[in-house]
Amino acid sequence: MQVQHYTSKEKSISVLQAEAIDLLKKLIKIPSFSKEEDKTTELITKFLLEKGIQINEKLNNVWAYNKCFDESKPTILLNSHHDTVKPNSGYTLDPFNAEIKDDKLFGLGSNDAGGALVSLLSAFLFFYDEPDLNYNIIFSATAEEEISGSNGVACILNELPKIDFAIVGEPTQMHLAIAEKGLIVLDCKAIGKAGHAAREEGDNAIYKALKDILWFREYQFQKVSELLGPVKMSVTMIRSGSQHNVVPAECEFTVDLRSTDCYSNEEILEIIKQNVSCEIKPRSFRLQPSSISPTHPIVLAGINLGRNTYGSPTTSDQALMPFASLKLGPGDSARSHMADEFIYVNEIEQGIELYINLLKAIL
Repeated sequence: MQVQHYTSKEKSISVLQAEAIDLLKKLIKIPSFSKEEDKTTELITKFLLEKGIQINEKLNNVWAYNKCFDESKPTILLNSHHDTVKPNSGYTLDPFNAEIKDDKLFGLGSNDAGGALVSLLSAFLFFYDEPDLNYNIIFSATAEEEISGSNGVACILNELPKIDFAIVGEPTQMHLAIAEKGLIVLDCKAIGKAGHAAREEGDNAIYKALKDILWFREYQFQKVSELLGPVKMSVTMIRSGSQHNVVPAECEFTVDLRSTDCYSNEEILEIIKQNVSCEIKPRSFRLQPSSISPTHPIVLAGINLGRNTYGSPTTSDQALMPFASLKLGPGDSARSHMADEFIYVNEIEQGIELYINLLKAIL
């Protein structure tokens, strides 16, 4: 295998930009649905090895350390994902063709989050062999983000040294998402008693559920996040009844709950249990709200570069990281999962420059 090393002269941003776009086109051409990312794992591994960079692998996750890694220094994690959702029925273009037209690179995963992935990788390469940095840098390309799977970034965190903070590559128009809502899905069940609908029999579980559903609709949590707003609860599914003349003994419903940095997911559940009578089973507490201090040096560096800060309503791999993290990347979240997904080529080029300038400010 031919190994390519960057010298200080060759390590120009323009070279990194061209390589990043070429790599993204190759990634788009390889289907990489969640849990099926083995082929894109191979491509990313090959790309890093050809740079002479030692890699680490676990399942469909790949990560690498900067050349001058020093255990005595704090460490930054640069993370993004290489899995995608499946293309929806609205596509008019081949989702795996990676066509560039009018400065738009079309293809499944181009915007979410291929553009961020290759841009973060470019920033990692820029600093890879630099001596005397203030921080170590780890780059990771991880799996199963789209399904918040256990075999994605969560399964490698114990393999890494202490992480002081992370930059999570997602499409944010290169603005700084310094907080992100968490997610809890609640499966609820109201218990009644079956009876004949024509007689005064039974205890209708639907009516009992309605009282709790109304509470979920109207309750306002006391604390409101400055960045993320209020905790949001939405009843999104309901199931009950077997036939028209039987009073149902059970009524099940599902709640989609978006938590904020004002409460842990566990604290929110305790408040709910104090106010409703139905049985409640949270599917998981894994997807916690996340944030980074608005006065953190990396945030201040971004503000100095003219970037805005905001709170993100969507979840990402940040929710699985037990350390401070910042969500930042080229592309637009509104394009994620859309038909004929695309990212502008110049968004990638500008994203690489901004990542590098952002890191320069603290490295």
